[in-house]
Amino acid sequence: MKKIKYILTGFLILGCITTQAQTPKGSVLIKNATVLTVTNGTLNETDVLVENGIIKKIGKNLSASNIETIDARGKYVMPGIIDAHSHVALDAVNEATAPITSEVRMADVVNPYDIGIYRALAGGVTISHAMHGSANAIGGQNITLKHRYGSGNPEDLFMKEAPRTIKFALGENPTRVHGRGNGIQPRTRMGVEAVIRNGFNEAIQYKKAWTAYENALKQKGINPVPPKYDTRLQTLADILDGKIIIHCHSYRADEIYALINTCREFGIDKIVFSHVNEGFKVAPELAEYTMGASVFADWWAYKFEVYYSTAFNAAILMENGVITSINSDSAELIRHLYHEAGKAQRYGELNDEQTLALITINPARQLGIDDKVGSIEEGKQADLVIFEGHPLSVYAIPQMTFVDGIKYFDINEDPDDMRLKVSASEAIEPIFLKEHEHRCMQDVDFFFSNFGRSLFNHSH
Repeated sequence: MKKIKYILTGFLILGCITTQAQTPKGSVLIKNATVLTVTNGTLNETDVLVENGIIKKIGKNLSASNIETIDARGKYVMPGIIDAHSHVALDAVNEATAPITSEVRMADVVNPYDIGIYRALAGGVTISHAMHGSANAIGGQNITLKHRYGSGNPEDLFMKEAPRTIKFALGENPTRVHGRGNGIQPRTRMGVEAVIRNGFNEAIQYKKAWTAYENALKQKGINPVPPKYDTRLQTLADILDGKIIIHCHSYRADEIYALINTCREFGIDKIVFSHVNEGFKVAPELAEYTMGASVFADWWAYKFEVYYSTAFNAAILMENGVITSINSDSAELIRHLYHEAGKAQRYGELNDEQTLALITINPARQLGIDDKVGSIEEGKQADLVIFEGHPLSVYAIPQMTFVDGIKYFDINEDPDDMRLKVSASEAIEPIFLKEHEHRCMQDVDFFFSNFGRSLFNHSH
């Protein structure tokens, strides 16, 4: 009898653990909305039925029992907005101690309590790509987050279906931190390329050593010693094997084209370029050899290498067949990505579907999750936003935001303290023209201080 009790107790405990490990899913019926599917046009006075976090049915006169029903007559429903380049839920993002730091992982330091997640939800953003900074030629591994705000467990935010990604950076940031700041390679733009190429060549030798060891194990009478496991090199080897998508901070066309050539040299085709201010100069190459470009709508001139830019960039890239998205790189701008997409429409005369794709299906493609999110289609995950007014109007206001069918933001139930909370680690007064570096280059000032330099010189 006691054995049976123990067995039953074990099953109950296992069941509790399994239940806690499952991501919560919701069910809801949104009726009479103008549905902006992104991939299948606009559907007027249409219902969207969500069951257990999945879009079950799209059509007219749908009904369901025992689930919340929302009358969205006169309102617009669109897919949840996706930010392909963000640092929300992260604090210190630059492991700027070496030109290659591919062993570090953003998943280790995600802050589920970051108020920026809630504010992003208030702007209709349901997914963000939490990235390492741009101090390194090859930085750390990123993590794709679903904005399931309210959980104290960081892993509840991880989009576990998303492929692995890693941060690369070209140009002034790595040369300033390592060359000018620490007196080591890379000091020049060509030095950045050399660091990346050398890293890949080391990874090739690392792979060969493991292959030789595994082959030796198959031979009788041989007891080989395994090579030393190296997380940094293993990560680079995984890039070479197509297991990780590169997301590369970039501005100048010559550097973008140089890294395209380097990736082709090593057989790498999973790469997305971020910011890409001069991408319009190499649009055909980006279309042919990469997974796309994630650009700013109209940020430029905040430092010398970003002076040659145009607000027509996104439109030119799209017209040349480049998978293009609009990113924020900002805890503030993330709430206004639908406005940023609207700027691209204003300058480039894109149609509504092209423009909405910039912040939905296209960033989903760049993150390798377009089969799950990024459009309103039956069978996809129910990340949805209800807008008062068309999302591309300057008067548009998000009303409700759903992740996996669960409502995480409702403008009519928005607590006052969510609006007033200020981060203790950030300046209250914004510093003009410093916002971009505040995120991608945060926490690297240490390397330019006398104390930081003295520590580095002493250790070397």
